[in-house]
Amino acid sequence: MSTLGTTAVIFDLDGTLVDSEPNYFEASRQTLAAYGVTGFTWADQEESVGISTRETVTLWRERYGLRAPVEELLAEKNRRYLELARADTPVYPEMRKFVELLAGEGIPMAVASGSALRAIDAILAGTGLDAFLRTVVSSDEVTRGKPAPDVFLEAARRLGAAPADCVVLEDAAPGSAAAHTAGMRCIAIPYLAAQADDPEFATAELLLRGGQREFTARAAYDWLVRTAKQRGQTG
Repeated sequence: MSTLGTTAVIFDLDGTLVDSEPNYFEASRQTLAAYGVTGFTWADQEESVGISTRETVTLWRERYGLRAPVEELLAEKNRRYLELARADTPVYPEMRKFVELLAGEGIPMAVASGSALRAIDAILAGTGLDAFLRTVVSSDEVTRGKPAPDVFLEAARRLGAAPADCVVLEDAAPGSAAAHTAGMRCIAIPYLAAQADDPEFATAELLLRGGQREFTARAAYDWLVRTAKQRGQTG
């Protein structure tokens, strides 16, 4: 048995494994402009960090009085985002190291994201992470998106792992809340430093207030080993 025993690791994608928020911002700006809404700002984008694309465009309809159906807005935003994502989506270097380290140990891993499945698959393929992360769940495949626990619970089910054995890596407060509700431990790496004091992050077992600047593959792995031993997961 590995030094991590029965531990399984579930990654959020956007803002956690890859820095995709700039692409989401540009896709949002372009989509809204096509429907006559101008002046969309990065501050507006920050409000949607951590929630699904479907929930985001639903909020747009209310905020901007858009008449287009949710499905139309969703398809348009996803189309624009896919073009941008395929062109360039950088992986956080320490996250790549972490994934490769866990893969070398044979640790079960999954991606659980609020993005559309096509977008997740395109990013994983484009970055080469699909060689290690073969179990993928989109919030489109479950009843409720984050902060509901559905996407994480489905990822655990597909991995054949008990929720209590799972550790989630998340950059957003709704995701941290979802992990807690799912009965999973969480390493929280806030994408937005200003959100580090969000009460939902307080439920995380490890909160890296400095975000990706503070995250290292080795430190995260050592933390997993320590907590696995404490919980008796290593047998």
